[in-house]
Amino acid sequence: MTQITLNSTYIKNFISDEELASLKEKVIHAHQDLCNKTGKGNEFLGWLDLPLSLNQDVISDIEVTAEYLRKQSSVLVVIGIGGSYLGARAVIEALSPSFEEAKSHRIIYAGHQISEEYHAELIEQLDNVDYSIAVISKSGTTTEPAIAFRLLKNHIEGKYGLKEARKRIVAITDISKGALKQLSTNEEYKTFEIADDIGGRYSVLSPVGLLPIAFAGFSINELIEGAKGANIEFHENKDHVSNPVLHYAALRNILLQKGFNIELMTSFNPKLFYLIEWWKQLFGESEGKDGKGIFTAGSIFSTDLHSLGQYIQDGQRILFETVLSVSKINKELTVPDSTENIDGLNYLKGKRLHEINLIAEEATIQAHYSGNVPVLKIELPEITEEVLGQLIYFFEMACGVSAYILGVNPFDQPGVEAYKKNMFRLLGKPGF
Repeated sequence: MTQITLNSTYIKNFISDEELASLKEKVIHAHQDLCNKTGKGNEFLGWLDLPLSLNQDVISDIEVTAEYLRKQSSVLVVIGIGGSYLGARAVIEALSPSFEEAKSHRIIYAGHQISEEYHAELIEQLDNVDYSIAVISKSGTTTEPAIAFRLLKNHIEGKYGLKEARKRIVAITDISKGALKQLSTNEEYKTFEIADDIGGRYSVLSPVGLLPIAFAGFSINELIEGAKGANIEFHENKDHVSNPVLHYAALRNILLQKGFNIELMTSFNPKLFYLIEWWKQLFGESEGKDGKGIFTAGSIFSTDLHSLGQYIQDGQRILFETVLSVSKINKELTVPDSTENIDGLNYLKGKRLHEINLIAEEATIQAHYSGNVPVLKIELPEITEEVLGQLIYFFEMACGVSAYILGVNPFDQPGVEAYKKNMFRLLGKPGF
């Protein structure tokens, strides 16, 4: 049984049992369309059974490749944009020490923007470390990662020589077509395949996410096992209340109908910052089309309570909050006693910081709720590979169901092309 629970205590003033019941048939139908692969965009549902169907030989190959890269490099540069890097980064940042010096192997990201300063400073860093590259792109022609790979391919070949550089580059790309696939064949790069029926934002449990996660030193087997359990449970349970996937999808759609157009995902655990960033893309890109959808935003508390907290408490009533709560952490630190007690904190002496943090979380939820902000709470027992596997699959499936309730295709992104066409035209790309 999955360890994730959905707490809807602080939403009851906003949604009645009758309103939830009225959406029951639509929720069940959306769940059936997803599980039976009969809904919009069903040609991109390869992720749905991926935890169960992922070949153990592929997993072993990823682990062997990651270990090979770890032995020769202290840094792996992951080149990709959107789903090609966010899922891996979400898992890695959640599980990693907070400070770079505590990491034996580092992941550096490139190609997720076109900042000249960033990439120039990255190359300066790479002059002084042993590194390898994982380049992730189905086509190999997406502008941001393609520019970064051209830059870093030139650098790594200059640093190590052509023969050695080829051993330090891994390509994760299309099975049979595209510029990166062609280059990988020509250069004899180690490659892993992105299946045609898996889109970028749903790819974290494929080699796209698994190779960087394995290089960072975490168990991809435990991650997949967590997703397997979630897959079985969330498929079999067809109840729109007891299945947290269906309950979450239903509640957020009812809130949207009531004018709550923004979902603010928050956490009092800063390690979940990039998990929220991944969630923002997953739901924003899946639902934001045809003039529909909930705008996804994210905050880390209590940091952002001192910037956005005023608006959340007293601003326009257009947002609802979903809190990612973590019950147990791995470190222990208590507030020390002070003879002078000038800061007045002796009432907290001996208390763990995590205990104080959880109380701050509950106090904030109560305050926002009393200020007419609906609050959902997703409770995690701890941050481990298994729990993250469950959480990732929970969000992926909930996103599909939620989008079907909304009446949109969760698996395309036609709006993303608009800026690209203008950029190509302004840059003078042939044909534009």
